[in-house]
Amino acid sequence: MPLTDNAIRGAKPREKNWKLSDEKGLYLLITPKGSKRWNLKFRFANKEKKLSLGLYPELSLKEARRLRDEARSELALGIDPARRKQEEKAAARLGAENSFEAVAEEFLEKREKEGLAETTLSKNRWFLSQLRPSIGRLPIAEITPREILQALKKVENAGKRETANRMRAFASRVFRYAIATARAEADPAHALRGALATPIVKHFAAITDPARLGELMRAIDGYSGEPTTMTALKLTPHVFQRPGEVRKMRWAELDLEKGIWIIPAHRMKQRQEDHAVPLSAQSVELLRSLVGLSNHSDYVFPSARTKVRPMSENAINGALRRLGFAGSEMTAHGFRTTASSLLNESGRWNPDAIERALSHKDKNAVRGTYNRSPYWNERVEMAQWWSDYLDRLRKGGEVVSIDAEVSGKLSA
Repeated sequence: MPLTDNAIRGAKPREKNWKLSDEKGLYLLITPKGSKRWNLKFRFANKEKKLSLGLYPELSLKEARRLRDEARSELALGIDPARRKQEEKAAARLGAENSFEAVAEEFLEKREKEGLAETTLSKNRWFLSQLRPSIGRLPIAEITPREILQALKKVENAGKRETANRMRAFASRVFRYAIATARAEADPAHALRGALATPIVKHFAAITDPARLGELMRAIDGYSGEPTTMTALKLTPHVFQRPGEVRKMRWAELDLEKGIWIIPAHRMKQRQEDHAVPLSAQSVELLRSLVGLSNHSDYVFPSARTKVRPMSENAINGALRRLGFAGSEMTAHGFRTTASSLLNESGRWNPDAIERALSHKDKNAVRGTYNRSPYWNERVEMAQWWSDYLDRLRKGGEVVSIDAEVSGKLSA
């Protein structure tokens, strides 16, 4: 006799499991705890089997009968509905394990073990957070270029061209990792190269006029902030390395007797080799002034709050703002542009020595292969000349342009 909703609602739990039968193998299993589950009993390959359909009342009597009929149709075609359901569950589990999000997380764990800088890892994790809502749960082998493009266009249309392009590059690295680990056969993000608008290049603001640079050096000389920030601000123009490399400087990297700072490869932008920085007498004097003031920290410029972290990444820029130099005129990173411009204008130094001092990677692959000379002796001389030049500008007694200085030397 077919079941009715009234009969199902009136069925009470007993000491043991018991069944309410419907038609064509469908029945409701009622447990001692009161749960009611739809099951279908059938025979396949001369074996009696069972297929679980779902719980009542979430799955109504009508829906249970519909699923029963679908399963019986599969049996008529020689398909085992219980086996088919197991395969679907396995595929779903495999899809979750091989989703874009899962593979990306695995890729980032690998890169972290390989020593990728924490700042870069943080950026990559942020890229993943932006991609997660659109393609995070999709099986990585089934994602199409169109699906990725839709996610990237949302960012691009918000005016963040650079971010959209970097997200595409990150996604491409994840797909290449999936290919290498046999979970994908193609990189759909690579096909999108050129599909996004080219980012508008924004150069770091920098002062390149000697007279204005002299004003800045005098302002820095008069800065009266926290001692480590003050020293970092004074040192940055002399060494002209990246702000992150300066603020994370460690005492173990310094040899003040020899006047050398060795920045380890894992802290460099290219992360390929250690970078040696010759220190002028002025730089050594500034660093010696901090000995004993860094609160026994490994960092030369520790945070004011804790000795286990370096100073804030905004400390130098903040100091420049307090001195009256807007972000549109000068930045901490801009000291690199200042040094590059004025050192090249001086005509004194080999451009390769300047590039080496800036730790720039040669964009010409062939030239980069054969041009191995580190120009160390020239860089030592250049570091001292640059610090002396900054001091002359700071004193302001005779602000002579570099061109005029070189011209005078050539005519002498």
